[in-house]
Amino acid sequence: MISPLLPTYARADLAFERGEGARLYTADGTEYLDFAAGIAVNALGHAHPHLVSALSEQAGKLWHVSNAVRIPQQERLGERLVEATFADTMFVTNSGAEAIECAVKMARRYHWSRDEGQRYRLITFEGAFHGRTLAAIAAGGQDKYLEGFGPPTQGFDQVAFGDIEAARDAITAETAGILIEPVQGEGGLRVVPARMLRALRELCDEHGLLLILDEIQCGVGRTGHLFAYQPAGISPDIMAIAKGIGGGFPVGACLATEQAASGMTAGTHGSTFGGNPLACAVANAVLDVVLADGFLEQVRDIALRLRQGLAGLQDAHPDAIEDIRGEGLMLGIKCRDATANRDVLAALRERHMLAVGAGENVVRLLPPLIIDDNDVALALERLDGAFTAVASAGLEGAA
Repeated sequence: MISPLLPTYARADLAFERGEGARLYTADGTEYLDFAAGIAVNALGHAHPHLVSALSEQAGKLWHVSNAVRIPQQERLGERLVEATFADTMFVTNSGAEAIECAVKMARRYHWSRDEGQRYRLITFEGAFHGRTLAAIAAGGQDKYLEGFGPPTQGFDQVAFGDIEAARDAITAETAGILIEPVQGEGGLRVVPARMLRALRELCDEHGLLLILDEIQCGVGRTGHLFAYQPAGISPDIMAIAKGIGGGFPVGACLATEQAASGMTAGTHGSTFGGNPLACAVANAVLDVVLADGFLEQVRDIALRLRQGLAGLQDAHPDAIEDIRGEGLMLGIKCRDATANRDVLAALRERHMLAVGAGENVVRLLPPLIIDDNDVALALERLDGAFTAVASAGLEGAA
């Protein structure tokens, strides 16, 4: 018999009643160290007082009005994101998948409005993950997400990760743009080098294409910069964000230059809930914290200490750990043995710590951006215990 909840998740037998900072608590008070953060969503941890205050204050005033009227909280969010990024405008969504859908539509509409309607295809990269809608899974191109849902949505041409020549060769008269994650999350914490981002920008400029970045997971301070593209010294034309911008509240956005958004006129796109007062009040509160002086520097500092600790962990477990990957507080531990990441994740849960799996047999660490040295030390201790336990179990199994 099917459960009341559609069984599309392989859920751990674990439930939480409350959270505070980087800690989660079950109903009986058992404490867990949260280095998953709702898969990079709880950027400021659990029950952050500034976010709680902003949400509570707004909830006592107004929850929802439609986008048929002005929404001051949404306008303020747009002004702040425009000021802090490459963008001239934005569209607020409820999720990252919706932000990607908006980006795809925007790219197609841009060329259509210039009498180039045949240019609708996007070049994407192996290992990508852009969401769960039909267009997003087609853009990602991974068989495990496409299987059983009919012919993939047309308009996406996938090339090998990091291969600029393959991207160049994939350009045709139908190409509208290039879509890429600066750091692949689901794909195994693979970082796109700055030189590759610059080469893609040059390629887009050369061929009149739009550069679209998916910063749904790696944005809003996750890499130690407000957005991951910024250290490369380039600007995209369109960017999808979500996860961290809401700090746990469902909100995303599609940011764009004026030119890239020029085809998106009244009536071409919309959202019932996107950008309502509650969501935008929380998103603005997140920006209050992340944009405060010194915050991103603190993220970079603690991320460096965590990475150094992970390097020591690799030294202690050379037979189990192949590589440490990622950027900022978006880090991955690539395991040597096939599927060993699942065993490590289970061993971590036994030690009251949460992390996330990723492609290429990676244990993904996505802690809240507000972690401190004590959190890092505790995480390293529990990771060491988990790898030791998995190795011991392997030896016993071999015997």
